[in-house]
Order: sequence, then C-alpha cells, then structure tokens
Amino acid sequence: MALEDRFCGDGITFDDCLLVPALSDIVPRDVDTSTQLTREIRINIPVISAAMDTVTEAALAIALAQEGG
Repeated sequence: MALEDRFCGDGITFDDCLLVPALSDIVPRDVDTSTQLTREIRINIPVISAAMDTVTEAALAIALAQEGG
C-alpha cells in the first residue's frame, strides 16, 4: 500500500475555520468532534499532540488517551 493510500483526503487546521457567534438549532450533544487520522484510525477528540518529547510528556499522553485520543 502506497503512503498516499494510508491517509484521508485534505485536512484543515484551526486557521482554516472561522466561527461566527450566532443562534443555532444545533444541539451540542449531537455534534461529532471525532477526528479521522487515517482510513483505519479514528480518535474521539479533535486534538492531537506533537510527537516531541518536549511537548508531549507522559502525563499529557495519558490525559489525551483517557479522553479518547
């Protein structure tokens, strides 16, 4: 399997989104914030941490895992 086949299509970052405060009919509990990292890996939180020991130490890795990441 080629490397390109292992990942989903285009991704977006925080800077790609603009949220405008307004009234909404969307119920917060119905919102899906999971993230599809690859075709086979989905995490339940929309946040991932850098793979750097100075950024992601054991405590942060454990906390993210406990939240579904």
